[in-house]
Order: sequence, then structure tokens, then C-alpha cells
Amino acid sequence: MQINTILISGLLCVLSLLTMAQKPGTVLTGQVWSEDGEALPGATVSLQGTSYGTTADADGRYVLKQVRPGRYQLLVVFMGYETVSKDITVSVGEPIEQNYKLVSTTRELESLSVVGRTETTEVNRQAYNVTAIDAKKLQNSTLDLSHALDRVAGVRVRESGGVGSNMNFSLNGFTGRQVKFFLDGVPMDNFGSSFQLNNIPINLAERVEVYKGVVPIWLGSDALGGAVNIVTSTRQNSYLDASYSYGSFNTHRTTVNAGYTSKNGFTAQLNAFQNYSDNNYWINVDVADINTGAYFRDQRLRRFHDTYHNETVIANVGVVNKKFADRLLIGITLGKNRAEIQTGARMVSVFGAWHRKGNIVMPSLKYQKNDLFVKGLNVNVSANYNLGQEQNVDTLYRRYNWFQQFKQYDGLGSERERSLYRFRNNNGLVTANMSYQIDSKHSITLNNVYNTFNRRGEDELFPDAEKYEQPKVNKKNVLGLGYKYDYSERWNTSVFLKQFTQYNQYSVSYNPSGNWGDNAYEEQKNSFTKLGYGIASTFFLLEKLQLKGSFEKSYRLPETDELFGDLINLEGNIALDPETSYNYNLGFSYQTNINKFHRIGLDANLLYRDAQGFIRPRLNANQTKQVMDNLADVTNFGIDGEVRYSYKQLLTASVNLTYQDLRNNTRFEEGYTIESPLYRDRIPNMPFMFGHADASLFLKDFIKKGNSLTLGYNLLFVHAYYLYWPSLGSDKLDIPRQVSHDVNMVYAMANGKYNISLECKNLLDAKLFDNFSLQKPSRGFYVKLRYFISK
Repeated sequence: MQINTILISGLLCVLSLLTMAQKPGTVLTGQVWSEDGEALPGATVSLQGTSYGTTADADGRYVLKQVRPGRYQLLVVFMGYETVSKDITVSVGEPIEQNYKLVSTTRELESLSVVGRTETTEVNRQAYNVTAIDAKKLQNSTLDLSHALDRVAGVRVRESGGVGSNMNFSLNGFTGRQVKFFLDGVPMDNFGSSFQLNNIPINLAERVEVYKGVVPIWLGSDALGGAVNIVTSTRQNSYLDASYSYGSFNTHRTTVNAGYTSKNGFTAQLNAFQNYSDNNYWINVDVADINTGAYFRDQRLRRFHDTYHNETVIANVGVVNKKFADRLLIGITLGKNRAEIQTGARMVSVFGAWHRKGNIVMPSLKYQKNDLFVKGLNVNVSANYNLGQEQNVDTLYRRYNWFQQFKQYDGLGSERERSLYRFRNNNGLVTANMSYQIDSKHSITLNNVYNTFNRRGEDELFPDAEKYEQPKVNKKNVLGLGYKYDYSERWNTSVFLKQFTQYNQYSVSYNPSGNWGDNAYEEQKNSFTKLGYGIASTFFLLEKLQLKGSFEKSYRLPETDELFGDLINLEGNIALDPETSYNYNLGFSYQTNINKFHRIGLDANLLYRDAQGFIRPRLNANQTKQVMDNLADVTNFGIDGEVRYSYKQLLTASVNLTYQDLRNNTRFEEGYTIESPLYRDRIPNMPFMFGHADASLFLKDFIKKGNSLTLGYNLLFVHAYYLYWPSLGSDKLDIPRQVSHDVNMVYAMANGKYNISLECKNLLDAKLFDNFSLQKPSRGFYVKLRYFISK
């Protein structure tokens, strides 16, 4: 807390001094919008023939300071839009505020395109290693957010099954909670099982940003290996985006996004989506007859107890563009889900009745104001609290196999662990971000994120069980202070400090008498306080050749599921320590035009990670669940690269490849004096080389003017890797190489108002594996209908 006080006091002193030092002058300010009310971050605003110029921020707002009196020609320029030119007269001491609406130079919707870096200047010129997905170009597909991200270099999304299954997100070798997820800059730590990356449709997002390694200070959290920020629509107009898809394994997906903004600033937004699937796809598995014990190898069977459905509604009402707030929203997120559980951590465990269900009831508040009290001081505050609950239902005393045979047992029992446990995690989250633009070259940012967790529950089957009364409390706070220096358009540098604090309260069981069945509990507490730091810098060697470099010492505090378990397939480990990592990143980006028809883009990134206390999953003692564990030291050297090509507006193609060499750098295991046989072993159950390729052909004015046809192809490649430690004997259960092909066709009519798409996923019906060799869905066919209108 002393460090918190010092940082905040120091920042306030700096702000006071800088505010007093401001020179009086005329300020030109305003916002830049598209025709449909979307902000245009990165739009260039300048006074022709002078040195006055700037770019619009993430909200489309621009500020030109200290403009001398006179007559000027103001230019507003943004790629893909017509340039605005306007004569203005600047007088002494009279601020000018003007907004500009730009007209698009193309009226036709590109229905489906490749994943790549955004063309927005605001994103491209960041010093951080960031890749962005333009989600609007993928909104005619049936992708959810996780599978859209699976196409980004360095990203590997691993699932335990089909729709709604458990997901493990890997970014350059960092997995699970080492990578943080944000919704419009707000951490998604407390959103519950009804709102996860692999059940959120791509239509919810306008853009998805993937930060690899070092994360900007305004995304305040304890991200160790990177972050994913889902950016939703901020358009201030009326619109409706509705879609429905149907496909194999009785899969249904529905999405409705709508918004309304009145002239007096009242705004309302609604996002709703639904997912349903039987997930009864084909698998190949060895089966033993449950009655005779006869063994049948490589049987092709359907999954039979894996139905999933969820429904979620996000509603916000408030005001925009008021003197007291640029945006003030009060919202509620409501949702529920039910998932049948087919397998354990490995496919040898088969279940036929066990299921889980949950809901989310989360009120929220969002407040944003630029130029609060003084010009350049921007404040953004958000808060939410999840009142939802989860339940684990396992009461049927049976044992199943993949033939759907079962053996019924007498008495009270279950398939895994008899339970009707219903619990609330009581998750609360408050984020606050304050930035101050000192002048055109200097800015500072202060960010704080506070998260609270207190799991409470009961089981009607065991009303007197003491274990359900034991505390499971977690409080976490991350405070960050950053400074950015924009020397010129070619070079900028950011430095930052972060303080990480965590407090845990829990109980451990012991046997006071030594007699069988005599259990008692002792309450325990622990806490951590760590200080991290980092730097990120970028330099344009040429106009189109950008070099990026960054470094940080970062910490990742254990998450609640890792500490207390998820009551399904993850066993808790309260003894986990925080992870520490020294992260080094170096990258470059180059784009060039070969005459006016061909465009080529190249990106490459080198990374090195040195992590202590690296948290990774392993199988528990009986190999039925996963449990998180600390490794003393892990290193990772990696490289990823991407090549993109486009020809006119007819053809786009890209290919990316990722290599990551994660090694166990623990030379001496605790309690041993000889070198560990696992020293310098590659980390098992972690793909080390994988890639993606895609191509799209665009046929504009197909059949009728204003209609377009898009033909697309995607390829996913994963090299073979070991399931267990390579040095532990010859039976390491190699997971074979995997190649998957997807094809799609999209027909957009009336400039994108009506859309129909057809897709085939896993075209050649390949065997695909994830998470301890769990098989993913077989070949599937899907159709999607979408209607979009904006006024």
C-alpha cells in the first residue's frame, strides 16, 4: 500500500505542475466519424502547409494545441474514405470544436477476408507486438472468437471437444491464465462459464487485438505472456445485425446485435446470442466390452453425452456526448448454460449422466470522459459484479463405455464424485484508467484493477459437510504507471511500472486423532506483493519498414480455478506460487506495393522467455483430472512470421508459421543432488510448431450490381508432439501431425444487407487432437443467414 500511495501522490504532483505550466493558446478539437457513426481512430487531421498535425485516438477524437491565429485549410484524411478539406479561421483564445463525417470510397461489403494486421494507424504505430483481426470481415462466417484467433501467428486454441467445451488458449507458448482476455479493455476474469471465448460469436466484435508478450499499461492485469482485447461496436447510430446458422451435429447458433442513439444523446445497445449442439461427432477409440472385457481397437463411434447450450443477453442504456460524460452506460449481462460431460482429462474416462450448469447475472457500470477538468486528461472507469451461480450434478451410480453400455451399481454413488454442489463465486471487478497528454510528445497513464472472489456453496446431498463451509477467498490488485515519449512520427518509447498484490484465505484438512475418517480443518492465509517493470519502443527504419522491441519483468498471480479447482476436470492446488517471467520481444513489419495491383506484407517476431515458477497442467495421481503445478524454471525461444498478399480487390492470401521451443530449465529437483533426467527436456503436451494458411477470391457485382461472391479456403497445420516427458522411457505417446482443411462460400446481396454462407469444416475428416489427445469434431457442414442494416 505504501507503493500505491507513492505512485498516486507522485502522479498527482506531476499533473499539478504540468497543468500550471500549460501555455495559453487556441485549441482545435473534435471527432472523426464514418457515415454509420463509427469512430475512425488513426485519421490524420492537419493544417495544410504548417507543422500542425495529429492522428485521432481510439474514439476518433483529435486535438491540435497552440494554434496561432490566422486562416488555414484543414485536411482530414483516412484510408478508404474521401478526404475532407475545409477553410477555418483561428482567433486568439477562442477554442474551436468541429466534428467531421467521412464518406467511404467503397460501398461494397467485403464479406470474408484473411486475418491480418489492421490498417489503422493507431494500431500499426504501437511499440507493442500486436496483431489485430478485423472481425467485421468475418461476420458472415460461423466462427466464434476462439476459432478466429486460432488463425493468428503464435496462437494455438486447444479444446477438449466441440461447441462449449473447455478451452486452453496458447500464445507463443504461454497458456491458460498466463494470457488475459479483455472486453473493451475490461478484464474478463469474472464472467463465468456462460461467457467464454469459444461460445462468443464473431459478430459481437468489431475488432480483436492480440498483444504478444508485453501488454500496454492501459490493459491493466497480471498478463504474463500476452493479452487479447475484444473491441465491440461504438457506433453512435441505429443498426441491426441478426444471424442464424445451422450445421452438423445438430448445431444451432443465433446472434442479434442492435443499437439506437437519439439526437439528444440517449443510447441503448443490445447483444444477444445462443449456441446449441449435440456434439455427437465421430471419434476413433479403443473400447472394452463392459460385461465380457473383450477389447476392440480403433472403433469409429459417435459421442453420445455431450450436448451443450447457452444463451446470453448483454443490455446497456445511457447517454453519450454530454458535458459530464462522453459515455455513461448502465448495463446487465444475463446468461445460462448447460453442458453434459462426456469424458475426463483423457478419453479412457467415459460418462453418461454427469453434467454441469450455470448462469451469469452481472450488473455493470461504464464511465468515460475525455478532457476532464483540463485538456488532455482522460478518465475511464468500469465496474461489474457477477451474482451468477454454478452447479455440478453427479448422482448416477454407473460406469459407461464408448459402446454406451453401462453397469449399474447398488447404493449411493456417482460416475466421478457424488455431488449436487451449487456455488457462487461472488466475483467483483473494478477498473480505473487515467491518462494525461502533457503535450504532443509526452503522456502518462495510471491504471488500477481490483478483483475480488469468494466462493460459497452447499450440497443438499451432504448438508452437514464441513468442507463446503471452508473459506475460498481471493483478492487481487494490479496497479500500473506508464510514460510514453513520442519523439517523432518515426520513433516512440513507453516505460512502465506495475505492482501486483494478492491475498488468499483457505483451509487445509488434517487428521487430529489419527483415526480413519476423522477430519478437521485449519484456516490458512497467504499474500504476495511483487513489482514488475518494462519498456517498449518502435522505430520506422523506412516509411513502410517498422522495427519493434520490448522487454518486461512480469508476474502472474495464480487464478481462483487453479487454486480451488473448477469442480469438473481441474483439481485445485492451493500451494501454487506466482509465476515470474523475463520477456524479450523483437519484431519487424514491412508492407509494399508492387505497382498498383499487387500488395505484399511481411511480419516476423523473435521472442525469448525465462520463467520461474512456470504454471502448467499435469495429470493428477489417478490420471482422471488435471492439476496445475509450478516448474522451477522454463525457457522459451520462439519465432513466428506471416506473409500476406493481395491482388487488386480480387484475391487475398496469407500463410503464417510458429515455432516455440519450451524447455525445462530446472537442473536440480527439490530434495535431489543429481541432475534431473528431465533437464532441458521439451515441455510435453505442448505443440512446438504449427501454422495456418488461407486464401479468398472476391467476385464483385456477381450476377447483379451490389452483390458479391467470396470463395475461401483455410488450412491448419500442427506438427507431431509428445504427450509425456521425452526422457521418461520409450512410451511417450506421440500425438501425430495434424492437417485440417476448411472451405467456405459467401454470397452478399444489396451491398451486404442480406448474406448467406456455406462452410465445410475439416473437409477431409482428419483426426484432430487436443488436451491429452482428446479428439476434436469430425467433418461438418454449416449454413448461415445474416441480415444487416445501419442508419
